[in-house]
Amino acid sequence: MSSPANTTISGLARSLAASSILDSAQLEQACARAVQEAKPLSTVLVETRLLSSEELARFCEREFGLPLVSLDDFDTEEVPSQYLSMDLIERHYAIPVHLRGKVLYLAMSDPTNVAALEDFGFRFNLVTDTLLVEESKLQQLLSSLQQNTGTGLDLDNIADDDIAGLELGEDPSERDDEPGGQEDDAPIVRYINKIMLDAVRREASDLHFEPYETFFRIRFRIDGILHEVASPPVNLASRFAARLKVMARLDIAERRLPQDGRIKLKLTRSKSVDMRVNTLPTMWGEKIVIRILDSSAARLDIEQLGYSEVQKALYLNALNRPQGMILVTGPTGSGKTVSLYTGLSILNKVSANISTAEDPIEINLPGINQVQINPKAGLSFSHALRAFLRQDPDIIMVGEIRDLETAEIAVKAAQTGHLVLSTLHTNSAAETLTRLSNMGLPAYNIASSVSLIIAQRLARKLCTHCREPEQMSAEQLQALGFTPAQQAEGITLYRAVGCAQCTDGYKGRTGIYEVLAMSERLSSLIMNDAGSLALARAAEEDGMMTLRQSALAKARLGIISLSEVNRVTG
Repeated sequence: MSSPANTTISGLARSLAASSILDSAQLEQACARAVQEAKPLSTVLVETRLLSSEELARFCEREFGLPLVSLDDFDTEEVPSQYLSMDLIERHYAIPVHLRGKVLYLAMSDPTNVAALEDFGFRFNLVTDTLLVEESKLQQLLSSLQQNTGTGLDLDNIADDDIAGLELGEDPSERDDEPGGQEDDAPIVRYINKIMLDAVRREASDLHFEPYETFFRIRFRIDGILHEVASPPVNLASRFAARLKVMARLDIAERRLPQDGRIKLKLTRSKSVDMRVNTLPTMWGEKIVIRILDSSAARLDIEQLGYSEVQKALYLNALNRPQGMILVTGPTGSGKTVSLYTGLSILNKVSANISTAEDPIEINLPGINQVQINPKAGLSFSHALRAFLRQDPDIIMVGEIRDLETAEIAVKAAQTGHLVLSTLHTNSAAETLTRLSNMGLPAYNIASSVSLIIAQRLARKLCTHCREPEQMSAEQLQALGFTPAQQAEGITLYRAVGCAQCTDGYKGRTGIYEVLAMSERLSSLIMNDAGSLALARAAEEDGMMTLRQSALAKARLGIISLSEVNRVTG
């Protein structure tokens, strides 16, 4: 029997080639990636946006004469559990959804996947048949099955013995006689693994391991706020540091200088989480901070980011322009990277050559040329930008504009037919324009290159299970910034309470945005060296919602609390 990957690729690929729905180069590239990643061609086609899920399903419906069915019509719980074999399901991307007599029906997005029919039929001694479904719907059902059967991220059901057996992406040549690898350090190993899994389960963004003179604490950053989760004995601090450094392939003997490394935590055969590790020598030992880079948890969907309809339209309009500069600003941890990646995912098409310079690369985006900045080797943002301009680019993303040289190259690219996306550390959209001027950019370059500025923050969302209405008087509402017209429409505000399903009354985060689109009026003010206050006033008169106004709008909808409005916008 030929391998599933080869069988899947050859059948569907021949039909696609004969139909000319894709050119040969695109199809060949997709087939090569399918083999490399051991995925069905149908999955790769949708992931790389060569075809949408619906386009692929309609093509297969016409080509193979199979009706397209909806998975909503089936309940997998009616299928005996012994047929829901996750090793076959994950190998073939085929899911048993219906059993009629001796016929087992498999939901598949690729009807040429004969190997799936054969393997399921052989294992269960049944006749198998195909039900054609959309790839996106199939992936949703697959994720749901993985959660429910424990092969995905059902971390609440992982026992200590299971945690000890999880594979960590370490160097297989790690010696048993190294610190952190000794047999008597097994409890430390299990404890750290459990802490890491707990951080993933609770959707933490960072883990802090902090030694002090008389105590040692571990904290998680959840929804932007640090919470203490454990306080192991202080005499174990050095062993924790040694184990984490071994996992990150760092020099365990170097305790005087900061170090950077990475850990890959493999949760299942198909699911892993990357972690960025940084060590810092302190008075009482090495503090270690781990940033969780879980790209699968990042929602690169503009509908999920929290833009208002007007703000979303402005962002999409700027992305659809052939040239210009889009700047996303805000402090560290305000979600700038996700906003940029969302824009790039929208632009990521076969017809576009996209290159990014990042430090670090936090989310892998197939189809985009991502470059890791390496200052020690001489590869800075400005060096990467110069190289991009010799690579026939359409779209360029610069992780951050830090100096005049980088700013000048980015402006030149935006003025010469390229779309440029980047970030800056400023407090508001208007201040970004004066910051560029203070860097040394001429006013006419700023006015002619910048097309959109997004200032943003992240606010914690109220838990919908335990939030409670908060009574406010008309005077209090007016002082907060609610107009009499808004009060006349009725305003119900909520406060955080706290329950078993959230953290201190909050669960998840949403974006608060200030979206400034360049206009002739703003360009004229820039050319006249107007300050940030004048620019902000003009933008508001043109209809821009400030960060405060955006936050209050979300408070009116019951998404965030007033305390979050004040915390985020001051």
